Amino acid sequence: MKEDIIFRIKKALQDEGFRFTKQRKAVWDELENSNDHHDADKIYENIKLKNLSVSRATVYRTLDVLAKNKFIRKLDVGDGRIRYEAKTSKDHHDHMICLETGKIIEFFDEDLENLQDKIAKKHGYKVIRHNHQLFVKPIEK
Repeated sequence: MKEDIIFRIKKALQDEGFRFTKQRKAVWDELENSNDHHDADKIYENIKLKNLSVSRATVYRTLDVLAKNKFIRKLDVGDGRIRYEAKTSKDHHDHMICLETGKIIEFFDEDLENLQDKIAKKHGYKVIRHNHQLFVKPIEK
C-alpha cells in the first residue's frame, strides 16, 4: 500500500513538473506519520530538526501538489493558518476545534453521519462528501 501511495505521489509531482526528492518525501512523511494537524511552517521546522536541508518554498509547493491530488486534506480552523493531515491512512472523521486552546479533536459519530444522510435525502439529495468542523469552548463548571 505505501509503495503504491509513493508511486502515485511521484506521478503527481512529475505531472506538475517536480521531481520526487528526499525533501518532498520528508514533507509527506511528516503528514503520514503524524496524528497532529500542522501548518506549513511547523512541517518545515520539523523537517529542519531532522537535519534535512529543505526550503520553505519546497514545503509549500509540495503541500499544494499533495492537496491538489487529494493525498492530504487542508483544514481551515479560523486562525489564519491552514493545517494539513494525510487522507490515505485515516478513516473518515470530523473535527472539533477549541477556540481557546486551538486544540483539534478528531471524532466520528454514527448518529451524526446518519442524520446528515437523512437531511440530504429529505431534500432529495445524497451526501457525497462533507467537511464537518465544530468550533467549541470548554464548558464552564
